[in-house]
Amino acid sequence: MRKLSLLFAICVLGVAILGVAGAAEKVVTVQIGFENTMQEPIGQALTKWQELVAEKSNGTMKVDIFANSALGNKKDIIDMMLLGEPVITLADGAFYADYGVPDFGIVFGPFLFDDWDQCWALTESDWYAGQSKALEEKGLKILASNWVYGARHTLTTKKVTSPEDLKGLKIRVPANRIQTEGFIALGAAATGMSLGDVYQALQAGVIDGAENPLSTLYGRKLHEVAKHLILDGHVLNFTTWICGTLFFDSLTEEQQEILISAAVEAGIYNNQLAENAEKEYLGMMVAEGVIVTEMTPESQAAFKEAAQSFYSLGDKFGWSENLYETVRKAMGAE
Repeated sequence: MRKLSLLFAICVLGVAILGVAGAAEKVVTVQIGFENTMQEPIGQALTKWQELVAEKSNGTMKVDIFANSALGNKKDIIDMMLLGEPVITLADGAFYADYGVPDFGIVFGPFLFDDWDQCWALTESDWYAGQSKALEEKGLKILASNWVYGARHTLTTKKVTSPEDLKGLKIRVPANRIQTEGFIALGAAATGMSLGDVYQALQAGVIDGAENPLSTLYGRKLHEVAKHLILDGHVLNFTTWICGTLFFDSLTEEQQEILISAAVEAGIYNNQLAENAEKEYLGMMVAEGVIVTEMTPESQAAFKEAAQSFYSLGDKFGWSENLYETVRKAMGAE
């Protein structure tokens, strides 16, 4: 009898162990890779996203964060997600244009938006929904579009006050056609380069400047090797978080909702951080020797006029007819 009881106890223990192992196997782990640092608002907000996913899923979903390109550059990660890997990264319309949705690229055109309200109006428009659907057909799923990355400004080794001053300057841009052509339109020699290589390139004189929001420029310490900042705000950069449709479709509807709702909620948190941080970053850069140039009405007009040549390149980008006018109308600007 005692032997039978012992055998029964062993069986029960075995079933329990198998149950625990089975439960562990059900945990869905997602990797988020991005180029920025964890100290920037976007890095802090990712921690919030990580916490929300764990909370909403009761621990059945887990997010691992890889900052500073530790998971690879943007192209590497997008290629991974197209193969079905459980990875997420941030990307923008300029990259989506290179992945088969050409009209999406216009959202990264220079001086397209007059203010942030126009950005959010566009993301809620039928036009944007159509672009998102077209991107899904290419294998990429947008999880959230409500994250402020920041107004993008230009940091250079020489003072810039107008498009004329940009002529001949090699300005680092992310390696995509839209941002490359955008800065060429403004007069610069655009140079595609990984963000992690920019500091040394500036230090060595390989490039003459870089563009990004203040949080990224400061977070990467680029102001140590380039001391002139023009607050041109050439792109009001809202960013999106994407994963592959192969991975997304493998999740249950509940898991999909958790991933998306947590991303949107973390985006609201990110935007609060970004708003509070911008003045702080600018103050620190000034304190550390950066010379700041504010845009005047005249310089603003000159840059906007220069940017119009970019919007005449629709045929080169494979854009729909009258895309600029369509998008301006969708954002409520026309």
